[in-house]
Amino acid sequence: MEFPNELTTGKLMKRYKRFLADVELGDGSVIVAHCANSGSMTGLKKPGSTVYLSPNQNPKAKLDWRWEMIDVGTSLVGINTSKANHIVEEAIENGTITELQGHDTLRREVKYGKNSRIDLLLEEPGLCYVEVKSVTLKVGSGARFPDAVTVRGTKHLQELMDMVADGHRAVMVYLVQRSDCDSFSPAEEIDPTYTNTLRQAAKAGVELLCYECALSAKGIYVTKALPINIS
Repeated sequence: MEFPNELTTGKLMKRYKRFLADVELGDGSVIVAHCANSGSMTGLKKPGSTVYLSPNQNPKAKLDWRWEMIDVGTSLVGINTSKANHIVEEAIENGTITELQGHDTLRREVKYGKNSRIDLLLEEPGLCYVEVKSVTLKVGSGARFPDAVTVRGTKHLQELMDMVADGHRAVMVYLVQRSDCDSFSPAEEIDPTYTNTLRQAAKAGVELLCYECALSAKGIYVTKALPINIS
């Protein structure tokens, strides 16, 4: 996924009220950027860190800038969770995510389950329900999800199990928006309910995929699969 324009860098001052961040630009001015991430962002809020911003192109937006990435030293990390679906969709279409090839059509945000929308629905042949989760937390050398308790995420797993029970294919894709991890596992210490539900989903036939990204000021691209450990 390429950004429309190369990103602008700045220094993070603080993140607050979940969706706001103060950033000092190169000219010394301080702006407020939108932070499109409702998680705890553990390890991604250190004041003084270099962050990457994009101009907000929505004319109705209250803020002129959107926080896209942060440099944590070992990797750039994509913190904008709203980009994850687009990144995965592109990786399906260009053949990088090999497990999701062979379908004729792809639809976004299709209603299903209990008042939910599936991120991506692949059709013909059959139906393949694809839920995407953006992963930014790193513990040791491995990627972890979630970084905060997620009742909504647990509900999504349950609905994917329902789709399998109805005879369809259901896939959970964990998109690691950083390039310094060697594996993926659920963060049981943060949300044991989600972790237990994930194990149930895997036993029920929900497929689990994890892919890593390469990031730069020009774009974010899926590169390779990471091994998954849910034991």
